[in-house]
Amino acid sequence: MYAASREASSRAREALRSALTGSDTVAETTGSELFAVVAVLDDQRSLRVALADKSVSSSVRAELAERVFGGKVSAATQAVLTTAVAQDWSRTRDFVDTLVLLGQEALLRSAADRGRIDAVEDELFRLGRIVEDNPELEQALSDHGKPASARRELLARLLTGKVEDTTAKLAEQAVARLRGNGVGAAFDHLSDLAASLRDQIVAHVRAAVEMTPQQREHLAASLQRLYDKPVTVHVQVDPSLLAGVVVRVGDDLIDGSAVGRLRRLRQSLA
Repeated sequence: MYAASREASSRAREALRSALTGSDTVAETTGSELFAVVAVLDDQRSLRVALADKSVSSSVRAELAERVFGGKVSAATQAVLTTAVAQDWSRTRDFVDTLVLLGQEALLRSAADRGRIDAVEDELFRLGRIVEDNPELEQALSDHGKPASARRELLARLLTGKVEDTTAKLAEQAVARLRGNGVGAAFDHLSDLAASLRDQIVAHVRAAVEMTPQQREHLAASLQRLYDKPVTVHVQVDPSLLAGVVVRVGDDLIDGSAVGRLRRLRQSLA
């Protein structure tokens, strides 16, 4: 985002924090309604452009949002939306993407209020691994030749009754608006967002063999000392590594695998 959109996004997020002062039901309703607003904006280009048009006064944009969504969403959602449309956005896309982020954060805060955010984070991570290990499923969920509603319905059939409601809502919305790096990456982003709301960072670990609970705890403790912040460790078994582990934290990559050591040895001998 450019500077104007970063400032606008920050103010919108402050409005969300102020709005979510009630029970977890307020957060859940706000998140679901923000996703519904985004669906309307995705379908109506003229509306989303008008709501983010900084050549028009903020009061006029707020009035338009009230006319379109007033009475159809809760007071909390309307307050967040009014703040968002009153900001000056560098791009219309930044405005809509921020509403998506606010919806995600609201739903995750609802899960946190219920003491279920750990479960949601773990389920999102595991969904990412399931999709990556199943190319046919990944293709079906990322097939833009199919309507977004069809991709969403496919995922809903797979998840109903098997994951937290919050996990299902986040995953289905991500698949419906999929773009960029793919389904697995979208789920990983959501898992990382859940960790960040708990003031933690996520370590994505590929291990040649399944790690014991003691090994996971030792790795988490070592990474916490390195990053000076609590670390959530997500492990994926990858026998192709032969031995050892590969750890990714954000943009940092720590390759302690046998394959990695062999590659570095070949490079040194070349």
